[in-house]
Amino acid sequence: MNLSDFDKTEYSGLYISKAAHPTFGKKYIARFQYNKKRYVKVLGYTKKDNLTKKTALTLMQKFKDSIVVEKEEETVKTPITEKNFDKKYQELYEENKNLKTILGDFKDLDPETLRDGIQKIYDLEELKKYQIELIKLQNYLESENKRMIILFEGRDASGKGGAIRRITRYMNNKHYRVVALGKPTETQRNQWFLQRYIQHFPTGGEMVLFDRSWYNRAMVEPIFGFCTKEEYEIFMEDVVNFEQDLVRQGMILIKLYFSVSKDEQKRRFDRRINDPLRQWKFSEVDMQAQDLWSEFSEKKYEMLRRTSSRAAPWHIVRSDDKHKARLEAMKIILNSVDYDGRNYALNFDADENINISVQKELMQMRKTADY
Repeated sequence: MNLSDFDKTEYSGLYISKAAHPTFGKKYIARFQYNKKRYVKVLGYTKKDNLTKKTALTLMQKFKDSIVVEKEEETVKTPITEKNFDKKYQELYEENKNLKTILGDFKDLDPETLRDGIQKIYDLEELKKYQIELIKLQNYLESENKRMIILFEGRDASGKGGAIRRITRYMNNKHYRVVALGKPTETQRNQWFLQRYIQHFPTGGEMVLFDRSWYNRAMVEPIFGFCTKEEYEIFMEDVVNFEQDLVRQGMILIKLYFSVSKDEQKRRFDRRINDPLRQWKFSEVDMQAQDLWSEFSEKKYEMLRRTSSRAAPWHIVRSDDKHKARLEAMKIILNSVDYDGRNYALNFDADENINISVQKELMQMRKTADY
């Protein structure tokens, strides 16, 4: 069975044949690794077995469950509500000595602040399970000599930096790099535009996370006059082929766009202005972001419409809720590779309210100016 005869679905480990049998239809297979062993199984055919993607996914999960004998039980969390707030807090307060040190006499704290703080603790615990998976992914890249690039794009204050910090929190810093390039030098301005990005590309076994990327030319540069219309058009016409070549040569390329609403961006800007610990984040460009919202929306629309390809699609992450956005970003990254030792007890399915398709985002942008 040649894997090149199959296409990946949006579900990790589930593949469908490119060609259809005249009688049986297309073939679904499951393929995954566990304990350094690879497992492959034919799940059935679209015509012969009346198999749909949904039923194939169910069969794949049963197959995985039959292989994975010991699975971690998911921790069932009770949501914090007004009724159980005091009880849940007392339980957490008694269990977590660090929390005692941080909060001191919690009765003196504002209830809303206290509730938000406790929710953040629960959120961090939820992320840890996926951060463990990211370490497994990193080990897989190293052992298989694979290269991965992750692009983090989005408007100012959309949550890119916070997501990068959570994703890399427990990773081995010898095998990943975060690249955030400043303004190009005079020498770089006279080079091929992509040249200064290529010099930061990963070697075998390495992951590189770009905090803003070559897509500056698709949004920021044309709006602020940092490139000509001709340079913008050349980039928009060439970038898809450039990325397809990268993928064809074995690069794992993941493009994340963090989509923040106009109201939430303003709220975050106001917080940066008023919080001395965050004022360093606020720049001259930020000051114009709200006034230029429509201009950014126009360029965002064109970028998503013209540069999302089968080889390198955009993954839209609605980021008004920072925790959910970070969680979905982790899932997208983890679902991009069939790495060894995946914990199938975790939920890797996309939250359709947060992880939005390009088509849905474009449709939403045609209806409202909020995004």
